Amino acid sequence: MTLAASVTAGGAAYWCWRDLRTGLVPPAGGVLVTIGPGESFRRICERLESAGVVRHGGVLRLWARWQGVDRLVRSGEYRFDRALSPIDVLAVLRSPSAAVHRVTIREGATVADVAAVLAVAGFGGTDHVQCLARDPSFLVDVDVPASGLEGYLFPDTYAFAWSASPEEILRAMVRRFREHAAAVAPARAAARMSEAEMVILASVIEKETGAALERPVVSGVFHNRLRIGMALQSDPTAVYGRTDVARPTAADLKVDNPYNTYRHAGLPPGPICNPGRAALEAAVTPAQVPYLYFVSRNDGTHEFSETLAAHNRAVARYQRRRGAP
Repeated sequence: MTLAASVTAGGAAYWCWRDLRTGLVPPAGGVLVTIGPGESFRRICERLESAGVVRHGGVLRLWARWQGVDRLVRSGEYRFDRALSPIDVLAVLRSPSAAVHRVTIREGATVADVAAVLAVAGFGGTDHVQCLARDPSFLVDVDVPASGLEGYLFPDTYAFAWSASPEEILRAMVRRFREHAAAVAPARAAARMSEAEMVILASVIEKETGAALERPVVSGVFHNRLRIGMALQSDPTAVYGRTDVARPTAADLKVDNPYNTYRHAGLPPGPICNPGRAALEAAVTPAQVPYLYFVSRNDGTHEFSETLAAHNRAVARYQRRRGAP
């Protein structure tokens, strides 16, 4: 090989090396690339180049063939919303999990929280999700009460294709709720509670305590109160629907809204969040306890009391010194 040819070959090799390691910023908003089963890697590279994911699909194709991985690309949908080098793009296409996006909904999340999580994950705007959550025809279609999807979007980790619509995602969450609701149906029947009552009470329990061992005890307190016609007086119900309240004040507890269980006896008209499996179980299998009251110890747990006098002492010990209502 002549010197000139060597220089030319070396320059071409260096150019390819640089191209394979240089990221290309995709179009604004990212792009979705779909790879069909058995599709040729040549065609895949052409689509990646056309979509603006890589500069030169042919370079990536030659590299993958040289590495022996051109037949290891997985079919599915891939979203590219940041600059990746062709080598990194190839790694994405070979990943067993990259074709789907995992979304985690935590216990106690509200519909507004779910909408925000989905928006951040790239699955549509918050307005679309919140409108669907109140759309009468959609509610009938997924067979949930007219109060809305609140309470029926089961908290869990989900894997969705990038092209999944908000409707498909919400349906999947309701289906997951149905699976868990069916599992606790015998206990619910024994407790003589409707599904709606179970979900509403479970949502209040979920918001009242994050301590696993306390959920059945909190449920027992609420069942005791319901049985004797005593108001639930649950702080989270008084501020449901508001996002500007970190900790309810005495004034918040006096606001006359239909969810405020300080002002209205019985259960709220609908759930105040989306409860998890443990809260659903607690709602229908309450602990058999004598308590009618509880107050936060400010460490994630609560002090339970049988009498108002004992409760007032607990409030003085744990809350009033902090200026709480």
